Amino acid sequence: MSASPGPLDALQVKQCCAQLYQSEVATFLLGDSFHPGGLRLTERLGERLGLSTGSNVLDVAAGRGTSALFLAEHFGCRVTGIDLGPQNVAEANQAASARGLGERVHFQCADAESLPFESGHFDALVCECAFCTFPDKTRAASEFARVLRAGGRAGLTDLTRAAVLPEALTGLLAWIACIADAQPLEAYVDILRSAGFSVAAPEIYDEALHELVRQVQGRLFTVEVLSGLKKLTLPDLDLSTAKQMTATAARAIARRELGYALIVGAL
Repeated sequence: MSASPGPLDALQVKQCCAQLYQSEVATFLLGDSFHPGGLRLTERLGERLGLSTGSNVLDVAAGRGTSALFLAEHFGCRVTGIDLGPQNVAEANQAASARGLGERVHFQCADAESLPFESGHFDALVCECAFCTFPDKTRAASEFARVLRAGGRAGLTDLTRAAVLPEALTGLLAWIACIADAQPLEAYVDILRSAGFSVAAPEIYDEALHELVRQVQGRLFTVEVLSGLKKLTLPDLDLSTAKQMTATAARAIARRELGYALIVGAL
């Protein structure tokens, strides 16, 4: 599969992403936050967006709701989370209820490229380590702008890349792992500006990405050892391919071919 799927492949990419991110494998390898920097970077994103008790926030590709619940608890805001994975949505709503946040935090199935909300509905929007997986990024950015009020802000944290990636980081597995269609930082800025956003100076967090890759490599080693001892089975994990891809990613980060950035745009 090419690094940039055509129209016939877009649905496949979205479905594969949704299935993987609600899987046991993803939870084991990535932990709860599913993105570099974890909740520390989520907090920084909330600060850059100026979130407060009066904020109405949309979390795009919210996963199991870790970030949305944190934002609601830390900043006192209301959060609507969307995700393509129905299992993620169900678990996120259960978590909100269990933590007494059911009145302020809600999750539903929806597509970032066709948001089911009225124009101007939200004060702020967050999208962590997911924008790079959207097949039509321009359309998604336009939807972000549409559902935000005048003066609203969108905050992204995402993978960045150099102009050319190693071949091992351009297949479907790499796409699902948020690598294959990552864009140069300037491209994200241009996409947001074309949607009407004024973009502030991005913040660079390459070390957070390096830390996450090291975490995944460590857990892959654990999987290998426990599998050899017949004490762990993850049938959906191609261990050899995963090890190769993470090693390639680590080298790409060291060569500054892969990075991670926080970007905020205001209307």
